[in-house]
Amino acid sequence: YYFKYKVVENDETLIIATTRPETMFADQAIFVHPDDERYTHLVGKHAINPANGEALPIMADSYIDMSFGTAVMKCTPAHDPNDFALAKKYGLSMPICMHDNGTMNDMCGKYANMDRFECRAALLEDFEEAGVVDHIETHIHQVGHSERSHAIVEPYLSKQWFVKMKPLAKAALANQEKDSKVNFVPGRFEKTFKQWMENIEDWCISRQLWWGHQVPAWYHKETGEVYVGKTAPEDIENWKQDEDVLDTWFSSALWPFSTMGWPNTESEMFKRYFPTDTLVTGYDIIFFWVSRMIFQSLEFTHERPFQDVLIHGLIRDEQGRKMSKSLGNGVDPMDVIDEYGADTLRFFLTTNSAPGMDLRYIPEKLEASWNFINKIWNSARFVLMNIDEDMKYEDLSFTYLNLSDQWILNRLNDVIQSVDENMDKFEFVNVGSELYNFIWDDFCSWYIELSKAHLNSDNEIEKRATQETLVYVLNAIVRLLHPFMPFVTEEIYQSIPHLEESICIAKWPEVNTYFENTKINGQFQYLFDIIKGIRNIRAQYIIKNSIEIAYSIQTKDEQLSELLEDIALYVSKLCNARCIGYNVETSSHVATEMIKGGHALIVELGDYIDLNAEKKKLEDELKKLEGEIKRCQGMLSNPNFTSKAPPEKVKAEEAKMADYQSKYNAVQAKLEEMEKVK
Repeated sequence: YYFKYKVVENDETLIIATTRPETMFADQAIFVHPDDERYTHLVGKHAINPANGEALPIMADSYIDMSFGTAVMKCTPAHDPNDFALAKKYGLSMPICMHDNGTMNDMCGKYANMDRFECRAALLEDFEEAGVVDHIETHIHQVGHSERSHAIVEPYLSKQWFVKMKPLAKAALANQEKDSKVNFVPGRFEKTFKQWMENIEDWCISRQLWWGHQVPAWYHKETGEVYVGKTAPEDIENWKQDEDVLDTWFSSALWPFSTMGWPNTESEMFKRYFPTDTLVTGYDIIFFWVSRMIFQSLEFTHERPFQDVLIHGLIRDEQGRKMSKSLGNGVDPMDVIDEYGADTLRFFLTTNSAPGMDLRYIPEKLEASWNFINKIWNSARFVLMNIDEDMKYEDLSFTYLNLSDQWILNRLNDVIQSVDENMDKFEFVNVGSELYNFIWDDFCSWYIELSKAHLNSDNEIEKRATQETLVYVLNAIVRLLHPFMPFVTEEIYQSIPHLEESICIAKWPEVNTYFENTKINGQFQYLFDIIKGIRNIRAQYIIKNSIEIAYSIQTKDEQLSELLEDIALYVSKLCNARCIGYNVETSSHVATEMIKGGHALIVELGDYIDLNAEKKKLEDELKKLEGEIKRCQGMLSNPNFTSKAPPEKVKAEEAKMADYQSKYNAVQAKLEEMEKVK
């Protein structure tokens, strides 16, 4: 709204814009820029406020933007934060023209008691009649709205309680230069904390709400004296307590020490648990909560509230957007828990983002966590099915260990060490990956399969060793996993041999030096490569599993035969194959797979397949697929088909084409592989 203001001293007219005409009754001055040649001659003069006829002084300040609007600004200190700052600078009065319920007060004359927006409409109508309106234009600007009621928030001057922040901020910043500093993880967030403290303003701590800690201030009923203290005045009947409550963050900032018995710093709780160890919170409340806990704790206890602050990110949707009601992209965790269980959600949330990084909610990753828990559950069932019912954890002796037992126990040591290191650094993504790979690949996919060779043995000592190892490793696994999936791990822990009454009080797994073996990991990598190589050859050349495959190893390592001799049993059991020697002379019809160390695993194909017959079968299949592909291409390139056939028929034909092409590529690759066999 652009209104005309008459200059008193020379009868000129100033055009001044406002988006809130109803606040004009509280105007105290008019400001222009001191370098604006259009208005410098008016500085020191006065202009009439068309709302109430008062003469407003025309003043100059560099705050005014000469390129915005008419570059003339009315100053309403009680109803605008920027105007309030100018009023403080120049000592202007700060009258309020509204009641706190949004209606106009007695300053507004005939508009008194009108709602602020009713007043705006009525005032505008009167201005138009009086010829005060220059013009009105649409203007987009940011206006604060209540999140709950959606009402426009009215900037409004009121008396509040403040905390002087400079001394508190200075103490907090000084503490960050000492050994007693609060450690931020990741460290970059300490910069965020320091920036807030270095640029701090006094803190308004009073709120006009129904619930909260009541401000500890009392007013004397007769003298009006103000008393502020930890406790009420002794003659409380003569005092009335302030009805305001403290800012939520003020109360929250007391949490680290008030929950420990403070102000009684001699209490057992306070001595034992304060300062606390680690605070876990989001980066969006470093200022609101973390910084306030730090400076309040230093002020009241002279100690930091906690040693470390672990900062996590926000959970966003698959597109990286913040979850919100307006977008409708929020996820109800109770729905997820109903479908997948609490442990699935917990493992997904804790192991899928690095400290300080946001996390995208991807259902497929949640599904992967659910499958992982099923894998753990099934491995526990396997262990229970293969041990004696009366086996006790305290009776595990490990007097005899099979080769596979030695390998998995050594790998467990590696995993415990890695998990400990990453837990200390709060790198839960690395912990999750380490445990996932060890449990899924090493324990379930490999060791359980290897253990069957011993569990089915007639040798009771050999069998017992594997049973003990299964129990020991599974028991350690559930304890390592417990922080990430407490419910499933407690259930499994109770069902398998264990020591403590609950996993919650069980001892954290430790590296057992008795199980250390420097060469066994490399030895078993050979085993895995040989088994994978033989399985690849079987699949590629269609050799039945019932046929025992003979293989040889091409190597320059004279000691390799001794190293691989011990694993021959497992190769035989897992892929029905036997080693016939090293650096054996071969024919031209062989299949080769590379294994650890650059050695080659070789299988004489002539012993198992007719290579020429296999090639002929693949060539015939290739021709058949070529024909189908040409047929599909013909149909899909025909405009009569693509434009007139039903869309679902066209899509079906496109799907067929893609399938045939995929099969063609696979057969061609297989033929090319066979061509390499000399």
